[in-house]
Amino acid sequence: MSQKARIDVKPVKIPRWSASTHADEVSSNVGNIDADNNPKAAAHGSSEVIRNPLTGLPYSESYFQFLEKRKHLPIFEYHDKFMEMLRQSQILVLVGETGSGKTTQIPQWCVDYVRLKGALTSKGGRRSVACTQPRRVAAMSVAARVAEEMDVSLGMEVGYSIRFEDCSSPRTFLKYLTDGMLLREAMSDPLLDSYGVVILDEAHERTLATDILMGLIKEVSQQRADLKVVVMSATLDAGKFQQYFNNAPLMAVPGRTFPVEIFYTPEAERDYVDATVRTVIQIHLCEEVEGDILVFLTGQEEIEEVCKRIKKEVDNLGPEVGELRCIPLYSTLPPNMQQKIFELPPEKRPNGAIGRKCVVSTNIAETSLTIDGVVFVVDPGFSKQKVYNPRIRVESLLISPISQASAMQRAGRAGRTRPGKCFRLYTEKAFHEDMIPQTYPEILRSNLGSVVLELKKLGVEDLVHFDFMDPPGFLFYLFLMCYSFFLVLCNLLHLNSSRDTDACFGNVELSGRFGR
Repeated sequence: MSQKARIDVKPVKIPRWSASTHADEVSSNVGNIDADNNPKAAAHGSSEVIRNPLTGLPYSESYFQFLEKRKHLPIFEYHDKFMEMLRQSQILVLVGETGSGKTTQIPQWCVDYVRLKGALTSKGGRRSVACTQPRRVAAMSVAARVAEEMDVSLGMEVGYSIRFEDCSSPRTFLKYLTDGMLLREAMSDPLLDSYGVVILDEAHERTLATDILMGLIKEVSQQRADLKVVVMSATLDAGKFQQYFNNAPLMAVPGRTFPVEIFYTPEAERDYVDATVRTVIQIHLCEEVEGDILVFLTGQEEIEEVCKRIKKEVDNLGPEVGELRCIPLYSTLPPNMQQKIFELPPEKRPNGAIGRKCVVSTNIAETSLTIDGVVFVVDPGFSKQKVYNPRIRVESLLISPISQASAMQRAGRAGRTRPGKCFRLYTEKAFHEDMIPQTYPEILRSNLGSVVLELKKLGVEDLVHFDFMDPPGFLFYLFLMCYSFFLVLCNLLHLNSSRDTDACFGNVELSGRFGR
């Protein structure tokens, strides 16, 4: 994607910042649903009682209120095109920027497809739709939202499944689940017979579980011609997904474009946490435009520290300054606390001082969640990434610079509903010369021993020819040789190699080195 082609910036002078001459105009998307395929929408207001086909009950008033909002999503006009492509193709790739509505609307359309087709499992049960998410927070929050939109109960017709929590039932038509949980289901259901459609959302994040799932689903699709697969990405670099899935058709959903002014620091910041606090206070005091602030940090400890420091700074400014409410967001936060990010911002003071909401988040808010009202983004340029050190054979989470693609995604959060500003706490030179274009897939920076064990648990026998999108390096095959030697040793010792291997490694999330 050409960066210069998306520029629409009028530099504004503010203290300590230089407006980039190569600012990115980042479009924001939402999603829609076709009224032609929703007769209840057309009948709304008539005397006829329209019933929900999933529950048999009349639609509530809130259903029609949600429907009106869904009609304003950019993906709305693509309903017919998507359904036609779904009928004609077994696998399709869909590209829609964050906020396009693909995560909430596409699964609902797939439910209609499966329900009207009347697809049954090999045991005679009803097939459903699975939509994977790379993060627990997204799986839970999106499932709750879609349950409201479909006018059904969460945990019944629409549910979610994350580690240690299964909020679904035999009546579930649509299940949001982490990619790791779908892998676990594949261990007992290798052909994914329970599902008529599998949706891999946020595939561009290329988590380890997603990469394994793509290879697994590619094999399953050759054995199940009736299985439909939708690969959804928020980036425009979809050619690799198309090529991997044998030139699968592509559907691109453009979004509404709002310009985002990009500001860089004139020199590198020594302490990005301190710079983050200063920048948030500066935005709150100097910006005359209403709008909330979204801050990206690396983890819970940093987030809690910054929230406390911002609150202290604002309290010291006195009652004449508008209220600034800091809300943390990270994966281990309780669900009721996570929902606070969707609350309305504080009201203005009697003197007209603007009240704002400041969400301080990990990269969860980069693509998985859409927060309305965000106009300002503060991007220090770091995130925690899993890295494997083959010398000491240990995986660890390290604070590392983000990629250019991640920086673009973060900036896009400011331009979702109106023009916004993104304050990058690094230089423009660092963005163009030091940051890599795309984040390396997790499989290329993970303990490859765990990959081998995961595939063995899935029943994959021919590991050498397993179709990875990005094949692992030499260490993968070296570990595979060691694993094969281990099995031979088990046979020599008259052990059941498969059972004992699972006992040693299969049910614990440890590397083979620590599984003995």
